[in-house]
Amino acid sequence: MTRLAGPLDTLLDRTIAPGYTRLGLAVRRRLPTWPGELPRLDGRTVLVTGPTSGIGEAAATDLAVLGARVLLLARNPDKAAATQARIQRAVTAADASRTADVAVVRCDISSLASVREAVDQIEEQDEHVDVLVHNAGAMPGERTVTDEGFELAFATNVLGPFLLTALLEDRLKADAPSRVITVSSGGMYAQKLDADDLQHEDRSYSGVSVYARNKRAQVVLGELWAERLRGTGVVIHTMHPGWADTPGVEDALPGFQKLTKRVLRTPAEGADTIVWLAAATAPLSTTGGFWQDRRERPTHYAPWTREAQADRAKLWRTCAELAGVDAPVPA
Repeated sequence: MTRLAGPLDTLLDRTIAPGYTRLGLAVRRRLPTWPGELPRLDGRTVLVTGPTSGIGEAAATDLAVLGARVLLLARNPDKAAATQARIQRAVTAADASRTADVAVVRCDISSLASVREAVDQIEEQDEHVDVLVHNAGAMPGERTVTDEGFELAFATNVLGPFLLTALLEDRLKADAPSRVITVSSGGMYAQKLDADDLQHEDRSYSGVSVYARNKRAQVVLGELWAERLRGTGVVIHTMHPGWADTPGVEDALPGFQKLTKRVLRTPAEGADTIVWLAAATAPLSTTGGFWQDRRERPTHYAPWTREAQADRAKLWRTCAELAGVDAPVPA
């Protein structure tokens, strides 16, 4: 069975639908190659964006149950406070002798000003940052521009997370070994990076396609951040959660959600690999990987989705310029 585990896992991955559903996860968890239990995270501080529902809340909850101090970076403080209370109840339910260490930091990831304010608050109140989880995402139905003049999906999915990582770079290096984890999407497999039109000004706007291109950009930036931080003790990983039944999916893709509801993963199942990447020892030995169900995956299946080095460099330079960050393109 051990010899068959790898080929079976790969078959699930390549056939898409079986591997992305809860059925694929159930099969993989029964394989002899499935990684074991997670260590405790007592004394570690984890930042999670987009934490007030779905996969973000599930990841924040599981990380708190493992003993981490969790900072909820959320744009709506009231929703974050409600999430904080739910996490506290979950931690106590898991162990009646413990209370959760969870705090709220106001942060609208689509606003560069808000990201900077959030980092200032984190610098003031927390001695260290061990894990940064980029989970917040947006899939607008039509092209929308933020108050700062950026296309909303690009600002939320790409530019804001880039700035947050850049502002925390020195802290992450000082607190190494540390980790940055970005929640991408399997939808990126269908899209190629378009470094010439990152804010989708020159084509008709499709929310699904824009989201997938943003997710492709996240994977490319993850690889570039890994090169920039190689040897510092900071590891960078991106992952995709498979198909999970979350409020975001229900709002953005109601037809898909209705059609596949019976096989969609729960938010906790979708968050499993986030938690594993944040807690397990094995992910510290590599960097720049793209993961699903605790295993590194290819970043391209179709040759036409591969990007040129010039486009990768342009993506980085554009993000650095728009974010106001002095960061040369990683070699």
